[in-house]
Amino acid sequence: MKLATHPNGTPDGELVIVSTDLSRAVSASGIAANLQTALENWAQAGPALGRLAEDLAAGRVDGDAFDPLAALAPLPRAWQWLDGSAFPMHGELMQKAFNLPPIETDRPLMYQGLSDRFLAPSEPVPLPSEEDGIDFEGEFGVIVDAVPMGITPEDAREHIRLIVQINDWSLRTIAPIEMKTGFGWVQAKPACSMAAAAITPDELGGAWREGRVCLPLEIDWNGTRFGAARGDEMEFGFHELVAHAARTRDLVAGTIIGSGTVSNTAYAEAGSSCISERRAIDMIEFGEIRTPFMAFGDTIRMNARDGAGHSIFGAIEQKIVRA
Repeated sequence: MKLATHPNGTPDGELVIVSTDLSRAVSASGIAANLQTALENWAQAGPALGRLAEDLAAGRVDGDAFDPLAALAPLPRAWQWLDGSAFPMHGELMQKAFNLPPIETDRPLMYQGLSDRFLAPSEPVPLPSEEDGIDFEGEFGVIVDAVPMGITPEDAREHIRLIVQINDWSLRTIAPIEMKTGFGWVQAKPACSMAAAAITPDELGGAWREGRVCLPLEIDWNGTRFGAARGDEMEFGFHELVAHAARTRDLVAGTIIGSGTVSNTAYAEAGSSCISERRAIDMIEFGEIRTPFMAFGDTIRMNARDGAGHSIFGAIEQKIVRA
């Protein structure tokens, strides 16, 4: 099942069911006004949404043409956004390139970010200055229903209701300044972007394994392929990230948890999912940084495809503009 959010003049938009090929959509407002409401009542709403998805697939209900780039983020705002850093190679490259000490922990890395707004997949990205080191970060993420405190990773699997594709925008010049305070990021992490479709895990078939999206995330910067790293190499699966987040607190329905920058051991072939990692590779290979950060007018496109080449979530296609 694929869900999306149409703009309707309200902050949370209108929930729609989308066909597997992302070509048709039908309103689900008779079941739940918006996705947040559906997640809060998933025991009832989930099966009803599933039946409507089956009716759309079978042609028993009429659907309207659907444009993924005209949709809002599936959750235009959320109660909570927790982003992990679950790909070891990303951290290893950064440490090696810039002589950073390793983070000595066997626990998942995670921080809490801005959640009161998620940008639509084609929405221009307004930022104040090119000097802030504008960077994209291609990620996968999950959305959960209500998760009880202290849940085990195995039980956490049953609370992963939807999978999403995210661009976690970062301002790299500001990040190290804020990190030194020990209080986390505020200015360095503006609003994230999200692809149009939020999908149930079964939509991925065999590409959903051990709580991981085992597919490449294609990234094109100004029309040139920048990376297509796969989601297989997460050190911790999403079920483990959910359990980590819920160790000492309940997670409210609609909590979004990100994978962190998708990164692969074979980065020379796969490319990268953020500029910062490419700059680290520059340092390792050439002893100097050769890759600039983004400039106003630059475009970014992110798209995960299935084995047949079909877009799964719809593409994120955005331009950086001066705020």
